Amino acid sequence: MHPGTVFFIGAGPGDPELLTLKGARLIACADLVLYTGSLVPPAILTNHAPHARVIDSALLSLEDIHRLMRDCALQGQRCARVHTGDPSLYGALREEITLLEQDGIPWQVVPGVTAATAAAAACGISFTVPEVTQTLIISRMEGKTPMPAAESLDLLACHKTSLAIYLSSKLADKVQEKLLASGLPAETPILCAHRVGWPEEALIWTTLADLAHCMHKHNLQRQTLILVLPAEAAKGAKSILYSKDRPR
Repeated sequence: MHPGTVFFIGAGPGDPELLTLKGARLIACADLVLYTGSLVPPAILTNHAPHARVIDSALLSLEDIHRLMRDCALQGQRCARVHTGDPSLYGALREEITLLEQDGIPWQVVPGVTAATAAAAACGISFTVPEVTQTLIISRMEGKTPMPAAESLDLLACHKTSLAIYLSSKLADKVQEKLLASGLPAETPILCAHRVGWPEEALIWTTLADLAHCMHKHNLQRQTLILVLPAEAAKGAKSILYSKDRPR
C-alpha cells in the first residue's frame, strides 16, 4: 500500500471565505483534519467529510502531531494539517515536513492568506508607494524564540519601509521603544489589526508615539498584528503602471 499524502493547508486569517478553493477541497476529502483550535476558527472546517476525524492539536506535542499524521498516511489515507494564515510564516512547517520525509510520507503545501495582506485589504492599504517605499518587511519581537542579532527590530525599522510585526502584541512597550530608537518619527502611522477576519475583528489606527497606550487601552493581548506604515503619511508619486506615457 502506498502511503497517503499529508496536506499542509493555509487557513487564512479567520474569514472562511479567505480559505482557498484548493484548501477547502482538500479539507472536504481528508480522512484526518488536524487544526489549532485557538487560532483556526471552527467555521473553516465545516465542510469536512462526515467520516473524518477532526482533532484540535493545540495541546499536542510535535511528536504527537507527527504520529497522527504518520498513522493516517500509512493507512493510505489523506491528512489535512490546517495552519492559521500561511504555513510558511511562524509555524512548525519545517519540523513537520522533516519528520514526514524521514518516514517516507509524501506531503504538499497549500498557501494561505496571511494576516498582513488581509489587514491591508480591509483598510485599503498599499504597502508599496512609488518613491516612498517598495519594500515590506515581515518580522517579530524577540520572545521565547530568539532573533538573529542582525534582525533586531530597530535595525529593520531603520530602512523606513512598511513593516508587519507578528507575535508581539504582549510586547507593545518594547516594540514602541525599538521603533523609536530606529529614528522613525513619533507620528508614523500604525495599524493595530486584531483577529483579522474573525467576527470580533478590530482595526485601530494610532501613531508610533501612542502605540503602547493604544494596545493597552484596547486590551490587544493576543492575535494582534502591528503594521508600521510610513508611506501612509507621505504623498508619494503616481504609479507608472497605467500611465499614458508608459511605453507599450
